[in-house]
Amino acid sequence: MMRRLKQWFLTTLILLAATPAVQAEPPNIVFIMADDLGYGELGCYGQQLIHTPEIDRLAQQSLRFTQYYAGATVCAPSRSVLMTGKHTGHTRVRGNGAADKQSLRDEDVTLAELLKQAGYTTGLVGKWGLGEDTPGAQAGMPTRQGFDDVFGFLNQHHAHNYYPTFLYRNETRISLPNEGNFDERGAGKVRVKKQYAHDLFLQESQRFLRENKSKPFFLYAAWTLPHANNEDKPAGVPDHGIYTSKDWTEPNKMHAAMVTYLDTQVGKLLATLDELGLKDNTLVFFTSDNGPHKESANDPNFFHSSGAVRGTKRDLYDGGIRVPLLVRWPGKVKPGVADHIAYHGDIVATLADVVGFKAPQGLDSLSFEPTLRGHTSDQNQHEFLYWEFYEGAGARAVRYGQWKGVRPKWHAPLELYDVVADPKEQRNLAADHPELAQKIEAFMQSSHTSSPDWPIPNPMKNQNPGKAK
Repeated sequence: MMRRLKQWFLTTLILLAATPAVQAEPPNIVFIMADDLGYGELGCYGQQLIHTPEIDRLAQQSLRFTQYYAGATVCAPSRSVLMTGKHTGHTRVRGNGAADKQSLRDEDVTLAELLKQAGYTTGLVGKWGLGEDTPGAQAGMPTRQGFDDVFGFLNQHHAHNYYPTFLYRNETRISLPNEGNFDERGAGKVRVKKQYAHDLFLQESQRFLRENKSKPFFLYAAWTLPHANNEDKPAGVPDHGIYTSKDWTEPNKMHAAMVTYLDTQVGKLLATLDELGLKDNTLVFFTSDNGPHKESANDPNFFHSSGAVRGTKRDLYDGGIRVPLLVRWPGKVKPGVADHIAYHGDIVATLADVVGFKAPQGLDSLSFEPTLRGHTSDQNQHEFLYWEFYEGAGARAVRYGQWKGVRPKWHAPLELYDVVADPKEQRNLAADHPELAQKIEAFMQSSHTSSPDWPIPNPMKNQNPGKAK
């Protein structure tokens, strides 16, 4: 019954959306999501040590956002925000957790479902993290949330491993020739490396483009580089590449090599669009799911991975949630720089305006399509953006214009920063602006809805478990 109601709801949305905004030839959409790539880890965002020539070239052809935010500071909730258009006070998956809690349900409406109803063929290559083939989590599998063509990891622990013994094609496990000590869900250590998963991700992404070149498509390239392999630290890329002779620690060489490997694959994927004659009518997004990690002995300070902002993955200071965003659409999106404040939850409303479908009611999603078109005077602004974090003692944050309110623990006193004048969030101005702090407190309280799967963190739990996800 629930699935039938959901189908009726989606069909009704599309019928209501028969407006002149729908193009005769809607754009193809390629959404590339890196994993744990920091705001400052690309040359186009100021990186000095890691080479990213392909993405830097993409940036020259794109609108580059400087105040764009992830949906969360860890992967699963950030991806849930992207798919549902709801922030972490409302979205289904609000943290990294057990499979049944970290799973979308039948009643959730995803971006993939909306695009599929609008006539798109939908593909996912890489990491899903919002449902898998275990009891209580199957409703969240990507094939049941709007994706026609799936290849990759369902479980995020499985996705730590770059040499897995299996991957999924739709709902079927496909064996790979790698060997190792892995549990039933695919986490563990590799002994024999024969097939690098990310090479397959590029091949499958290219296959999807070639097979669907004659019809509108949405490719969600949720690639896993440069996430650390937390169970098997030295196995992130086949070798250190151009960093082999650097006088750096092995983890730092590995991390740099992973970012550059990602860069090379992005270049090859974009070259495939060129080869197929699809470049001009393909809307390309490039971003990351959260800030840079310091797992497996990687040192984000060495690379200045967060750029000019403070914090890393698992922080709600800007370094944990501010991420790159590049948007390319030749002839439609003028290359340049945008300071519009937006986040992953806005992608649903933005694509609704671009494609012409009607987004569901009750979302935390604001279209930045006017900014893409260069119509900045028509661009509406969020009153505020909101984030929650559920590990350890938890955390909350609000971006309100130039201001940022942060509770570094769920029940800690509010810290207030002017992130325009103080991007490193070092000068706490809460005592100087009590009325503003009170307003931000009210935003925090009104933005949280209770969830049985995500209880408010215990105020006595001050430690962060540090489990890499």
